[in-house]
Order: sequence, then structure tokens, then C-alpha cells
Amino acid sequence: MYTLNVIHRKQGPVTEQQLIQACREEDRRAQKILYDRYTPVMFGVCKRYLKTREDAEDVLVEAFFKVLTNLHQFKGEGSFEGWIRRIVVNEALMYLRRRHNFNMTVEISNYDAPAPAKAVGRLAEQDIMGMLDQLPTGYRTIFNLYVLEGYKHREIADMLGISINTSKSQLILARKRLQELLEQAGYSDIEGAAG
Repeated sequence: MYTLNVIHRKQGPVTEQQLIQACREEDRRAQKILYDRYTPVMFGVCKRYLKTREDAEDVLVEAFFKVLTNLHQFKGEGSFEGWIRRIVVNEALMYLRRRHNFNMTVEISNYDAPAPAKAVGRLAEQDIMGMLDQLPTGYRTIFNLYVLEGYKHREIADMLGISINTSKSQLILARKRLQELLEQAGYSDIEGAAG
């Protein structure tokens, strides 16, 4: 048994691998440490997808339940935080799919995407989050997946059960709406929205 108490007494601070092993052995203290260590970042991920704090908290709790019950699937290849992030994003998407029909979104064609913004570097994270919160669910979700998480349109289409063109259209519309919000906030020297 690789309990956290034994580790802590012998070696001082707990490494990520020791923490994972202790959590696999259902050490409650280790599970709490893991939750406390990764919650701040993962709550931010949830908030990007969900408008209300309560929804984000619900998704976060569900995601961490999945993290703790599926730790045996983490093979130690790649980033542990990245593995947790994928679970959190997937949980947020499942939540959104249950409450939003992504197939009801409008596809557009022959629309020029705005150029990247110059003013984005001056915006505070809180300002950007506030603007993202003002986007419709479809726009916000696809913007997050494409711009912030780095998924390609084909991957987004597969994840959400939509066409690639719908994904592209929603991103264009999200950027256009963000551009409008930036201009309303007084960032008049921009050429386009973030992303």
C-alpha cells in the first residue's frame, strides 16, 4: 500500500506520480490534494464553456468524479493536467449537448473572417471571460474548442455531432460578435476579434 501518510513522512512533499498512485489506492487525503491542486485551473476551463457558476461547479464535480474513478486509464504518457483537462472539456460538452441543440445553428458561406485583434493583449482575462459569456452557447463552445483548446474543425464537428461547415460558421460568427463587443468596450483600434 502506497498511502500518502507513509510517503509524506518519508520523503516530504508529494510528487504527482505518488499522488496519482495514492489516489488509485483510494487514499481520501490524496484525492483531496489532487482535487485542490487542479480545481482552480479546471474551474476556469468549465467557466469558459458554461455561463453560470453553478453549472460550472456541477460540471467540475462530475469531471473530477470521472478523473478519480478512471485514474487507471492514465498511462503516464503526456501531461496529467492535459489528461484531466480533456475529461473536464468532454464533461462540459456533454452538459451542453444535453441542454443545447448544436444542429440548430446557422451555417454561412462566403463570409470573410475578421483579422486578428491588436487590442487583445491589453484586455484583462476577466474582460475576455465577460465577453465570452455574452456569446450564444454555440459560438462560445466552438470558439473555446478551436481557439483556446486547439481542436480542428473536423474534431469539433465529430465532438458535437455537427458538420465541419457549421463549426466554421459558428467560429466566424463568434469572432464577428467578439469584434462588436470589443468595439462597444472602446477598443476602436482593432481590425477583428480575438482568435
